[in-house]
Amino acid sequence: KPMSRKPRIRSGGGATMHDVARAAGVSAITVSRALNQPQQVSPQLREKVMQAVDALAYVPSRSARTLASARSRTVLVLIPSLDNTVFLDTLAGIESVLDAAGYQMLIGNSHYSAEQELLLLRAYLQHQPDGVLLTGLTHAAPFEDILRRRALPAVYMMDLADDGRCCVGFSQEAAGAAITRHLLERGKRRIGFLGAQLDERVMKRLDGYRAALDAAGLRDAGLEWLDPSPSSMRMGADMLDAALAARPDCDALFCCNDDLAIGALARCQQLGIAVPQRLALAGFNDLQPSAWCTPALTTVATPRREIGSHAARQLLRMIDGDEPDALQTDLGFQLMLRRSS
Repeated sequence: KPMSRKPRIRSGGGATMHDVARAAGVSAITVSRALNQPQQVSPQLREKVMQAVDALAYVPSRSARTLASARSRTVLVLIPSLDNTVFLDTLAGIESVLDAAGYQMLIGNSHYSAEQELLLLRAYLQHQPDGVLLTGLTHAAPFEDILRRRALPAVYMMDLADDGRCCVGFSQEAAGAAITRHLLERGKRRIGFLGAQLDERVMKRLDGYRAALDAAGLRDAGLEWLDPSPSSMRMGADMLDAALAARPDCDALFCCNDDLAIGALARCQQLGIAVPQRLALAGFNDLQPSAWCTPALTTVATPRREIGSHAARQLLRMIDGDEPDALQTDLGFQLMLRRSS
């Protein structure tokens, strides 16, 4: 009796490397190089191949387990930084849920780059993740197409959208407005904003700050200091110097995160600037050192760990073919009003 041939296992989308080669008008070996040794292929050729890969939803098969019906029991988690405590807390929340459900995390660090995030998505698709957890709402154009074509469940963390995507987070604008209103209630009238990194969440906090000052008739564009460089305490100290040199009448500063605020507070102590009498200070995120500064730092507590665990639970429901509990889950924020304001 002749042996039956084993069926050829194809990638999730059903496309083969030869299909991609045909669509891109190149050889299969060129496709292989573009995927596995990209430095050997010109950027133009690589882009041509990647467009064909995306269009056909092709994923290189790593092993026989990557049948379309098989579960990898992995979840891709894309975050913008591994240096930032905010995202480490979120990862801890995600892990607590996935671990209990027998899932592994594949972690990709985009370094706040939409292009890098897209490269990570394409690379990790080779591992056939069952779903994706993403940070923020804004991503490179092909990103949503890839998720849609592959019917890959996704949950967006840290922010809220009402466009049908599943989101777990809080309103960055509302939080920025709330801390600004607090400074106004303390009698401050020339409230500055210190912003670093300038990712979409920082810019939404800035929008909230502007809205609160507009409502009070006190908005002043000359009181905003924005730097796209990564945030640090040193930057906070330097920005404090620049702000007071430019606007000695400034009587409060809302810093887009606690790193900047702690640096600004340290510089105030070095310069003998009375906080909060001469200058009130507020941060964002309520990192552990904030409560231990002198004076203790007013800030906004964000539910980072809860966002991670809740988002992971929603994703697991979607992977199982169920609807998420809600498309939009607002976990809120809390003003931590301390001596610095």
